[in-house]
Parts: sequence; structure tokens; C-alpha cells
Amino acid sequence: MYQEERLIEILQHLKKHKRISIEDICEQFEVSRDTARRDLVKLDEQGAIVRTRGGAILPALSKEVSNYEQRLKHVPETKKEIAKRAVSLIKDYDYLILDASTTVEFVADYLQTKQNTIVTNSIQIASTLSKKEVASIHLLGGQLHRSQQYIYGAAAIEMLRNYHVDKLFLGACGITQSGLSTPYEEEGLLTKEMIKRANQVIVLADQSKFGKQMFYNVCPLEDIDIIVTDCSPDDSFQSIVDQYDIELLTTRGV
Repeated sequence: MYQEERLIEILQHLKKHKRISIEDICEQFEVSRDTARRDLVKLDEQGAIVRTRGGAILPALSKEVSNYEQRLKHVPETKKEIAKRAVSLIKDYDYLILDASTTVEFVADYLQTKQNTIVTNSIQIASTLSKKEVASIHLLGGQLHRSQQYIYGAAAIEMLRNYHVDKLFLGACGITQSGLSTPYEEEGLLTKEMIKRANQVIVLADQSKFGKQMFYNVCPLEDIDIIVTDCSPDDSFQSIVDQYDIELLTTRGV
């Protein structure tokens, strides 16, 4: 096996087991300790791991930031299934806030209820909803984040303070026991205000978001009412979800 192939396998092991030792690499790939060390040095140089005494772990802080189009193409079928499950929570005449996540865009696409009033900071979601006659749309004003296709800033936050809604549908970049996090502070500040304006906070997240910590903390888990995901998190995170009495809705079994 070439080094490049081993590196991919090592990262897959880390994503599943959270850590790997020199001994694990030697046994799994039948290589020497020197070869295992060289593999970890290479991954460390790439910023993919954090080396520890005798092995490695994944970085605690995720720095992966893709633009909107790239995120839209990431596991689209999974996002569509999550959105279909989430849209079943919407009733006729509900007042809603939809944030600018790609999964929430699919919620807007699947929306079939009548007479909904919707507040959003997403120009893509506003465009999707404009093709429907079932909703009144309130697009927040402010500064445009070009790569992520959302509106943010002081003006947007000030507009939000005039609204109160039944439900907030919120995407997640990262979910840990510390709560939700995002790579963008300006987005996080707007999301904090969205949470204050909603009776019920519904988070949409595929399984890759669990255990991922981003730069800016948005809210603690206690602020979340429902998480809609593709499958249940592992036992350790499930116990945390239960602790905060969060309702977990999945599109399929574990």
C-alpha cells in the first residue's frame, strides 16, 4: 500500500474512533514504527491531525470552510431527506425563520403548507420561496456575504428584533456538548438573535456535524428543542442530547 492510501485509511480510522496509536498503524497496515511515524508527520504537516504522545487525534477545532455552492453539493441526498423530515413539522399559518444553510434551502423547496410568513437572511431561500404563492417573505437587509450567500450585520440584527415567530429552522456547521458553532462570527451573532425570536428552535444536521467544533459558539444545547438528522449520534452524544431533553428526529435507523 502506498503512503497516500495509508493516509486516507488513517483519517477514516480517526473519524470513526477519534484517535489512533503508532501500534494501531503498525498492526493495521503491517508497517514499521518508523513508517507509522512518517505517516503521522505527513498528516500533521497537512494540518489534518494533532500528534500526541504515541499517536494522533483529530484537531479539536475544525477549519473546513466551503462556499455555498460547494456545501450545496455535499451529501445532497442526505440533506434532502433531512429537509423532508423537517418540513413535516410546519403547519399552515406558521410564522417561521429560515436561516441560510443549504439543508434549510431544501426545506424551502419542499414547503407545501399555506399562508406561512417567513423571515430569512438567505438570498437563495428568498429566491426559492418567491416561486411559490404559499408564503409571505421578509428578507432581512444588511451586508451580503458573497461566498455564503447570506445577509448579515447590524441592520439585519436590528430588523430581527421586530419579529417573533413560531419556529426557527437552523442549519449547523458543528454540534458538540458545548452547543452549536459556526466558522463565521458575524453569522453567529445573527443566529443568536434568531434564536431569541423563536418559540421553537429546530436544528437540521447530518451526522458529520456531530463532534465538530467550529470557531464561534452560537448557543448551548439547552437552547435547542429539536434536532433533525439522518441517523442517531453515538451513545456518548446521545446521553448529552437526553440530558437537555432535546427531541431527536431521524430519517432512518442507527
